[in-house]
Amino acid sequence: MEKDLFEMWWFQQGLSFLPSALVIWTAAAFIFSYITAITLHHVDPALPYISDTGTIAPEKCLFGAMLNFAAVLCVATIYVRYKQVHALNPEGNYIIRLNKAGLVLGLLSCLGVSVVANFQKTAFFIAHVCGAVLTFSMGSLYMFVQTILSYQMQPKIHGKQIFWIRLLAVIWCAVSAFSMLTCSSLLYSGSFGTDVVQKLHWNPEDKGYVLHMITTAAEWSMSFSFFGFFLTYIRDFQKISLRVETNLHGLTLYDTAPCPVNERTRLLSRDL
Repeated sequence: MEKDLFEMWWFQQGLSFLPSALVIWTAAAFIFSYITAITLHHVDPALPYISDTGTIAPEKCLFGAMLNFAAVLCVATIYVRYKQVHALNPEGNYIIRLNKAGLVLGLLSCLGVSVVANFQKTAFFIAHVCGAVLTFSMGSLYMFVQTILSYQMQPKIHGKQIFWIRLLAVIWCAVSAFSMLTCSSLLYSGSFGTDVVQKLHWNPEDKGYVLHMITTAAEWSMSFSFFGFFLTYIRDFQKISLRVETNLHGLTLYDTAPCPVNERTRLLSRDL
């Protein structure tokens, strides 16, 4: 068994490929849509909003499809983390409550990602903004809750280093969120015109250009903090695998007397 573990690649151990795939796929969605939008001159190369790179066809089709799949990967990652914490702390009432709260917050953030993917900024602005707020606010709270859980579980279940790394990611996220909220509130206050909401091209001499650049930089920075946080799950997920259990009420689909049949099958990962 130890030899098999040693011979496996790191992403083959447990479910560690889930957070890896989530970060790589989401980053690819941002990069591909950005390159497409820049190539077609739909946005400016210098730090556009992430959503602006997925506003106009054809990049919006790529952005939406890839981000929807990223939301699915995110749901799977958050659920596995929930099951792992629950299995490691079956009797800790405080941790159990926090873990459930983290699950709800994480799923709401995934819903926000899907809303952002399907409602473009220039077509359904209110829905798009609601999705973005849901994604970043619930996602930030999810990171905060998971950091508290990491603090509660160290040093018995894992070392202190992972707690400090996650805490740094949360602080990074909080600073980026504060910068983005402050500058975007000033930018959209009406002092710089009403067209800034739908504006895709900015020039340095435009009013509000500096605030716009700070806001977009903070948005990208906040997204990177999410990436960094989920990457901390890789080592934890190497220690877990899930199984799905099938319960049949009979050997056929006819109306016959019940004959329970149970079958357990590996889910997503080889049995370690």
